[in-house]
Order: sequence, then structure tokens, then C-alpha cells
Amino acid sequence: MRSIWKGAVSFGLVSVPVKLYSATESKDVTFRQVHVTDGGRIKYQRICSLDGEEVPYSDIAKGYETEDGEMVILDDDDMADLPVTGSREIGVEKFVPSDQIDPMLFEKSYYLEPEKTGVKPYALLRQALLDSDRMALVTIAIRNRTSLAVLRVRDDVIVLQTMMWPDEIRQPDFGGLDAEDAKPSEVKMATMLVETLAGDFDASEYEDDYREAVEALVKAKIEGGEVKRTPETTKTSGEVVDLLAALQKSVNAAKSKRGEAVDDTEDTEDTDDTDEKPAAKKTTKKAPAKKAAAKKTAAKKTTTKKAAAKKAAPAKKSA
Repeated sequence: MRSIWKGAVSFGLVSVPVKLYSATESKDVTFRQVHVTDGGRIKYQRICSLDGEEVPYSDIAKGYETEDGEMVILDDDDMADLPVTGSREIGVEKFVPSDQIDPMLFEKSYYLEPEKTGVKPYALLRQALLDSDRMALVTIAIRNRTSLAVLRVRDDVIVLQTMMWPDEIRQPDFGGLDAEDAKPSEVKMATMLVETLAGDFDASEYEDDYREAVEALVKAKIEGGEVKRTPETTKTSGEVVDLLAALQKSVNAAKSKRGEAVDDTEDTEDTDDTDEKPAAKKTTKKAPAKKAAAKKTAAKKTTTKKAAAKKAAPAKKSA
């Protein structure tokens, strides 16, 4: 694993230098949208909903839509004025009983590894959390955003779990929950069912059947030769083309600013050939081979003519 953050846990006058690692990873099956006939990746353009034109990255800003549908545009200067922090400290606010925090608040989990100089205070904090059966309520700045989180112990490792803010938890607003009091016999039967299905949780007993089925299906298709080979496609989809177009426009803008002539044809070709880029690459690769073959043929013909001329010359002289 690779650490994604370095800092220190601070409680009282004790500081524990630590590294942060993602404790979870998504293994959900993901699919690409492709052309069914040849397997080519589907590209999407950034089209303005008002004028219908494609918008370059340089003209894209952040917009906040109000409740009445109006759009407030925020530029880089506006974003720079927002409260952000680059603090590398995990500050403990308080130690709270474990049963007081609703699991719905938990968001993402991270492992905390102590630096060499922080092994002893790390072990001290871990043991204190275990003995007190409490969690440490902390604040941490990740990607310049302050988040609420807790520290707890799992398998002798301190785990940091970021939390959602309280106003991000939605309240159920549906009715129909007030039912008549259940009969004693019904409660007894329900309790019996619970006891019948009672057991301990073992995560190893469960697996993602859907993901395994998809992987088996893909493997079978590969072994059966049902694969669309698309050598001209690239993993970067349309991003490189957009970048090249943006660079070309930047060059033209710089030339125009200096009073130099701008090559509009070159810019237009870069823009219009977006969808034909793979074919262009294919043609470019074959062109040198054709030229080389043509040169060889011409050279061969020239050599043949010279040889024929030499042979013909002596015969003419003797005659």
C-alpha cells in the first residue's frame, strides 16, 4: 500500500506522527460504453446546452444552481477566497462512548501507521481507546477540506473513519409506520424466527456472486475468441485530442498577440479530425513504407536500364 497523507495525531501534549492509508477499495464491476459492431469506445463532447457549441476546458467554470434555477458562476478567484486548510494535524476534540455514534455517519476508512518515532505513543493511544471503549472524535484536513472523523481500534491497528456532517443525513419523511399493536402470539413467533436465524457474523462466508459471474462470462468469451480487437483505440479516449486542440488554440492566440499570421487551416484540421484521428495514425504509419518501396522500384528500374545500355553499347560498336 502507498500512503496518501502524512501528519500527526495530537491529543493533549502527546503527538503521534502517522501515515494514512486507504483501508478499502471498490471491486465493483465496471463497463465501458462501446460501439456494438466494432467495440470502439464511445466519446462524449462538452456541449453547451444554450448555443450547442463544444466548449474547451479553458472556458469551463464551476456553477452553483439555485433553487429557482438560476446559475451562479464561480471563477478561480472566488474559489481561492473559500476557507480551506493545509493542516497536517489530526486534532482530538474529545473521547466519546462508541455507542453514541450512528454508523450512518461513517463514510470512508483509513489505516493509521505510526512513524518510527511515534510507535510508543501510538501504542499508548491504541490501548487507551481499547480500555475505555471509546472513540476519539477528531478533525482532519484531506485535500484542503476539513472533515469530521473518529479514531477506533481494529485488529490492533488504529483506524480513522471520516464522517458525514449531521445535516447530510436525510430524515425519512414517509408515513405508514404506525401499525396496530402486534398480538402476543405474533411477537412470540417473530422472536422464535430471530432465534432460529441467530448466529455470528463471519465476513469470509459472503462473496460477490455478481462480480464473479461477470468475470467468468468475460473469461469464457475471451477463450472462445469473442473479442473485438481495436488496435487503433487508446486508453485516453478523447482527452488527448482535446488537449492538442487547446494547445493549438493557445499557439494561435500567442501568434495573434505578437501580430503574426495565424494558420486557421491547421487549427480547423485539428478540430475537425477528432473522430478520424485513429485512421490518420494508421495512414501515417503506412506512408513511409510506400515511399520506401517506390524508391526501391525506381532504383531497380534505373539499374536495369543502365545494365541494358551497357550490354547494347558493345554490340553496336562491333556492328
